[in-house]
Amino acid sequence: MSIKPPIPPFTQETAIQKVRAAEDAWNKQEPEKVALAYTPDSRWRNRDTFLLGHDEIVEFLQQKWARELNYRLIKELWTFTDSRIAVRYCYESQSTTGQWYRSYGNENWEFDSNGLMSSRHASINDVEIDEADRKFHWEFGKPRPEGHPGLRDLGL
Repeated sequence: MSIKPPIPPFTQETAIQKVRAAEDAWNKQEPEKVALAYTPDSRWRNRDTFLLGHDEIVEFLQQKWARELNYRLIKELWTFTDSRIAVRYCYESQSTTGQWYRSYGNENWEFDSNGLMSSRHASINDVEIDEADRKFHWEFGKPRPEGHPGLRDLGL
């Protein structure tokens, strides 16, 4: 059985670690590796899409990153309990037609005793931005560098 530390029950420190690990994984954009953080029967709601299990998660992420180019994400812990974490996040991406977007979202996560996410519920709003208004400028496909401002520091 796979274990994905940190595991519940979460503390402030371990919840922040879990959030940053998720952010780093999504910024690397490797769907198969991202899916390993979820239970094999993980349930997702992402906007108006409902997913069940690794195969659907991988397919969803492949399609997402094929249409949301130059994707860069910052997540921030909102609150937590023993086995649940709520985050707010923001990401910037470019459409296949060249339009830049900043997407604002909230997620609710629930974890099993091995630290794998068993459910994820995401609500997201997209706003068109000009390229000059972008705030996330680290190297594409890499985690956000240490010292790069977070959402609060960026006024988001």
